[in-house]
Amino acid sequence: MKLTTTSAIVLSAVLATTFASTQAVAAEPDYTLSYNIGATTDYRFRSIAQTSFKPAVQAGADFAHKSGVYAGVWGSNVNWVKDFAGATDGSLEIDLYGGYKGELAKGLGFDVGVIAYLYPSNNAATNANTTEVYAALTYGLVTAKYSRSVTNFVANADSTGSQYLEAAATFDLGNGFSVTPHVGRQLIPNQASPADYTDFSLTFTKDFGNGLTASVAGVGTDAKDGFYKVGAVDNLGKTGLVVGVKYSF
Repeated sequence: MKLTTTSAIVLSAVLATTFASTQAVAAEPDYTLSYNIGATTDYRFRSIAQTSFKPAVQAGADFAHKSGVYAGVWGSNVNWVKDFAGATDGSLEIDLYGGYKGELAKGLGFDVGVIAYLYPSNNAATNANTTEVYAALTYGLVTAKYSRSVTNFVANADSTGSQYLEAAATFDLGNGFSVTPHVGRQLIPNQASPADYTDFSLTFTKDFGNGLTASVAGVGTDAKDGFYKVGAVDNLGKTGLVVGVKYSF
C-alpha cells in the first residue's frame, strides 16, 4: 500500500508518540536506592538533644520499590546513652526501618511501618534499644503520625507502650525555600518523675539542587528538669537553634 504524504506524517507522529510512551514506561525502575550524608550542630529527636547539645555526623541509605514497599538504615553519633542513662558504652545510634506507603483515596496518602533504634554495645541498666510501630496519614501539605513502642522506650524501665503523636506541614516558599512547623506529644508511662512532654519546632530549609540541602530549626519542649536534666548536663529538651546540612545521592 502506498502512503500519501499526509498519511505518512500522521503515521510518523503516531509511531513517535507510541515510542515516547514506551520509553517513559520503560524508564520507570522497579526500585530505587538512595544515600545521604549530613551533619548537624545538635542532633534532636522529638526535640530532645541526643548529643548533649554537641554536633553529630549522620548517614543513611534507602530502598524504595514502586509497589510502595520501602526499607532503610540510618546512623548517628549520640551522647545521651552515657550522659542520661548512665551507661559506659553506647555512642552510636543505628536505625533500621521498613514499611509500606500508598494512597487510600485521591490526595490521601498513608504510611505504615516499624523502626528499630539500636545502640550497639550499650550497657544501660535498661537496654536502650527500642522498637516502634507507626502509622501516618498525609493530606495536602499536612501529615499526622502515631508511633507506639513495642519494647521499653530508650532505656526507661517498664515503658513498653510509650506513644508519640505528631503533626507537621511543609510550605513551599519558592526559590528552593520551604518552612515546616511541627508539634508533637510524647507519652512515657510508669516513670517516677514526669516524663511526658510536648515539643515544637519550626524548620526553614533551602534546597540548593544536586542533592544538597541546608536547614535551620528552632526547637523546644516543656520537658521537666526532674526527668530530662541529669548531673552537669542541662535539660535535654531546652529551647535551641539547630543548623544542619545534608547531601543526598
